[in-house]
Amino acid sequence: MLALIRWQDVADIIIMSFLVYQLYSWFKHSKAFQVVIGLSSLGVVYLITKNLGFFMTSWILQELGTVIFVLIIVIFQAEIRQALYRISPLRRIFGRQDSSLSFDFAELSLAVFSLAASKTGAILVFQRSEPIAEYITNGVPLDSSVNGHLIGCIFQDGSPLHDGALVISNGRVVTASCHLPLSSSPSIPQHFGTRHRAGLGIAERSDAAVVIVSEERGEVSLALAHTIEKINTAEELSSRLESLLLLPVREEVHITMVKRIFGNFWPKLATVALVFICWLIVTARQGEIVTVTAPVQFRNSPETLLLRSSSAEEVELQLKTFSSLIQLPKEGELAAEIDLSKTRVGNNKILFKKEDFTLPSGVVITRINPSSLRITMEKKVRKLVRVNPRLTGRLPAGLRLRAVTVVPSEVMLEGPDSVMARLNSVRTEEIRLQDIDSSKRLSKKLEFPANLRSISTDAVVVRLQIAN
Repeated sequence: MLALIRWQDVADIIIMSFLVYQLYSWFKHSKAFQVVIGLSSLGVVYLITKNLGFFMTSWILQELGTVIFVLIIVIFQAEIRQALYRISPLRRIFGRQDSSLSFDFAELSLAVFSLAASKTGAILVFQRSEPIAEYITNGVPLDSSVNGHLIGCIFQDGSPLHDGALVISNGRVVTASCHLPLSSSPSIPQHFGTRHRAGLGIAERSDAAVVIVSEERGEVSLALAHTIEKINTAEELSSRLESLLLLPVREEVHITMVKRIFGNFWPKLATVALVFICWLIVTARQGEIVTVTAPVQFRNSPETLLLRSSSAEEVELQLKTFSSLIQLPKEGELAAEIDLSKTRVGNNKILFKKEDFTLPSGVVITRINPSSLRITMEKKVRKLVRVNPRLTGRLPAGLRLRAVTVVPSEVMLEGPDSVMARLNSVRTEEIRLQDIDSSKRLSKKLEFPANLRSISTDAVVVRLQIAN
């Protein structure tokens, strides 16, 4: 099996491993990931029941698969959009934020801990590289600089904007009094209320950094991805925000390729192993072997030669696929393209090669019958021959044929030397004299063997002079 691995298979495994690991990294703590695990379990059950011949169970699971796939798209459309955005190659060009923020992290952190000291609840959402506008509702648009006094005024009890979250993007306060989606993660501690669930909800759906001030306990927390960590001092908060909002762009350059590949090694190794096992399962189920016929077509014939005869007009092919997932070509979709550019006068033996057939990826030829083709090539010559009208029947009573004229009286034909050597004249189509009652001028086609062609014209004019 390993000896049959192609470079395309290696690239296939690497690409799928990268995609699977990225999806795992993004959604390993989300409900979508739990749903994927459940569906994978159903897929395993389907494969087992199908191979064991449990027709009813496998049929039901197969029919349910289509419905479940549509439901996943509808239910997890936000997660799907997020995954597509994260994997987009244009994200780093158009989605990167400016790292030169204009506000003072230390002042902002002191303002946050001042709110915590007075047990004033607050949520500050710092947008990073991913957009979050689709997750935010009922906000009041603002456009102001970030400073500690503004934060204290907004979240002060009695302020019209204190209820909700404050969104900060690119060093500016853009929206206040926002409603955020709540997290439904079962791992959230029971003592966390709605404010913490809202902060974690937006963090789960994007890469935003969310600062949460508890109204009950006067604690400051930082929500990232699927986790909430407690922040003990203003200096710690300032350092964490600075590292999240400023340093990633600069630190990314210093990450070596070795660290990118071997960092978080065991999950990556497990992902590659899983993808490789799936590849083995798919490729182990070899596709069916079929026999089809393909017509023989010729190309690149030398200018001075003509094909006189061929030992076969079609060839029989036995085809096989690497996997049952690959569809075999149907009858009539393949043809043998035979190159005649190196043939000579006389008999030629041409071996069929796999390169003579254009096959879909993953389809191979296991047998060709016949394995070779014998063709006869002749020298191409031209000759001027006479044109004779082909007259049949008799003229009606009382009429006689005075003269027959053919224009042109000679035509130039081209064909194999052996045929042209014996050819001195050609005839026109049949002219029935019993249908002629007066002088006529008729246009008639020439009749000559199929392996010849006329250089000058394919039709002539026959003039019949009829007398009483």
